[in-house]
Amino acid sequence: MMQSIIYRTIIVGDSRCICCASANLCSSLGTRHFSHKEQCEEDLTKYMDILTAKLGKGSSEDQTLHTLCNDQACDAIPLSQNLVHRLLRRYKDDWKSALGVFKWASSRLSFRHSPESYDMMVDILGRMKVMEKLRDFLEEMREGGLVTMNTVAKVMRRFVGAGQWVDAVRIFDDLQALGLEKNTESMNLLLDALCKERFVEQAREIFLELKQHIAPNAHTFNIFIHGWCKVCRVDEAHWTIQEMKGYGCRPCVISYSTIIQCYCQEGNFGRVYELLDEMQAQGCSPNVITYTTVMCALAKAEKFEEALEVPKRMRSSGCRPDTLFCNSFIYTLGRAGRLDDAAYVFKVEMPKAGVVPNTSTYNSMISMFCHYAQEKRAFEILKEMENSGNCKPDAQTYHPLIKSSFRTGKIDRLLNDILNDMINKYHLSLDLSTYTLLIHGLCGAERCNWAFSLFEKMIDQDIIPRYRTCRLLLDEVKQQNMYQAAEKIEDLMKKL
Repeated sequence: MMQSIIYRTIIVGDSRCICCASANLCSSLGTRHFSHKEQCEEDLTKYMDILTAKLGKGSSEDQTLHTLCNDQACDAIPLSQNLVHRLLRRYKDDWKSALGVFKWASSRLSFRHSPESYDMMVDILGRMKVMEKLRDFLEEMREGGLVTMNTVAKVMRRFVGAGQWVDAVRIFDDLQALGLEKNTESMNLLLDALCKERFVEQAREIFLELKQHIAPNAHTFNIFIHGWCKVCRVDEAHWTIQEMKGYGCRPCVISYSTIIQCYCQEGNFGRVYELLDEMQAQGCSPNVITYTTVMCALAKAEKFEEALEVPKRMRSSGCRPDTLFCNSFIYTLGRAGRLDDAAYVFKVEMPKAGVVPNTSTYNSMISMFCHYAQEKRAFEILKEMENSGNCKPDAQTYHPLIKSSFRTGKIDRLLNDILNDMINKYHLSLDLSTYTLLIHGLCGAERCNWAFSLFEKMIDQDIIPRYRTCRLLLDEVKQQNMYQAAEKIEDLMKKL
């Protein structure tokens, strides 16, 4: 049995003021006013540049507070909610600077934090697992009556994520002291936090106690279905469907689809088909997401013929396809080597069903044709994509085409055209995967000078190459007696 625990017992020591040493956060709220002044993008950028230039990563919150409070340029900046939110997002991975910024803003008499700012700060402290600071911060919020159900949800999730699930239960126990109710909504928040972090058995024990006083709803049981599936106990998940019926709650498509996904991951397609039939019998028809999940799982298991039966089953049930389903269908047809059928889905069935292709649709078609050495058809799809007006190519669009240029040996003309389109026509930045693909391909084609030139551009952009890429390029440049290039690569490898 879970015993009720008073939240205050987890507050360690005296509550410390988190605004500034001389003023209590919550008691001073009444003397402050919200900053309503809107700031344009140009001003926000300027103020952000001034403030971030003053702060050093890793400084303590007190150092950050002292720096900002004693700087005339910072003092002259008019605070707004937008600016504070941007600062907190900027320092979301540096809790000391974030808390220092929060204290500094709190010390300004003309400013009052929004509830969103408090919740952002709670999330930062919890995500960085500085739980004592989070406890102090939450106690300050409690004293000021600032805790909302959204705050509680974030705090519970962060405590459970840090492995301190008992503290999450303590917060639930003391909800009334925080000015909130123990009801189905708050119970579900606790159970959801526990189940998402795999504490499903603990959540079950808590539920068995609470259900005597708080009525569960369908969402309660869906939380458990997801939780049991997350820990690969699909039989308990299936049993939960029967339990929810006993409480007068009707299982929905999410309930069944979660279990179907779990069976798909196990490769137990016999149970998948049984559940699909059960859904139809219960008047809970599978939706397009359910069918997409099943078809993708079958394709991944290389059961292509079974996978291609799924669209027929979906059509017979009256369920309409969407873009994601069609993308998966095209991918499955491509894996099965049925290129003309994939092209028919793309050119005929999608327009007929009113399904608009997206970038992933075109990318799947291009990748499929390149894989089967049908580059002409791949470039035709690229041209259609460019003329569609619906979407533009991204880096992934060009990766299969780059591979094809190396495979066919059309490097000088074709690869130059591809890179020109990427950089100059569509203003795409080359990322780590693109640079890696190019350097490896050029090394294989004995184009060391070009590969090393790209390597230098990569370094200039602060993109760190993988060790394997450095090793490959180093071997190639040494064979070509490019000693200065070899020295530069070796210097970088020492730092990796």
